Amino acid sequence: MTTARRVLYLFGSAAPPVFDVAEVIRDAQARGFDVCLGLTPTAARWLAPQLTELEWLTGHPVRSEYKVPGEPDVWPMADVIAVAPATFNTINSWALGLTHDFVVGVVAEGIGKRIPTVTMPCVNAAYVQHRQFERSIGELRAMGVQVLYGDGGFVPNQPGQGKPREYPWHLVLDAVVEITRT
Repeated sequence: MTTARRVLYLFGSAAPPVFDVAEVIRDAQARGFDVCLGLTPTAARWLAPQLTELEWLTGHPVRSEYKVPGEPDVWPMADVIAVAPATFNTINSWALGLTHDFVVGVVAEGIGKRIPTVTMPCVNAAYVQHRQFERSIGELRAMGVQVLYGDGGFVPNQPGQGKPREYPWHLVLDAVVEITRT
């Protein structure tokens, strides 16, 4: 008898840690997940040279655009969603319900479908001074999204001082494993 793998929708925004997504996919697969990768349009442009490899790695098309109405879904149903790295734009758009791109549309709908969701921002200290950012973090948490920000999550760096190789991806995957246990 085979055990069905849990389906993880992994969504990435255009922040430097997105370049490590192949390693993150492999880690998630080793933890027992069937990974479907979605990217914001800019992240998809950044990773364009790797998209074929990423599709081979996941076994699913990498998506960055809405499908045409009437077209069948090409991904299995999600058991859990992770949004990382989540940029200032993604966090604010999501919290405000501005579904201008595929990633934000799916995660906004995921809240209504009660799909367990975790996100970890990747923003610099200048962006977090904008008052909307903290409001958006609070809104997402109030809607049941586990936000890994601050103590025990992502801590912003000063502008231009980012350390993308130090982005704590393991925290995202640990949270995904934990929320699929409950």
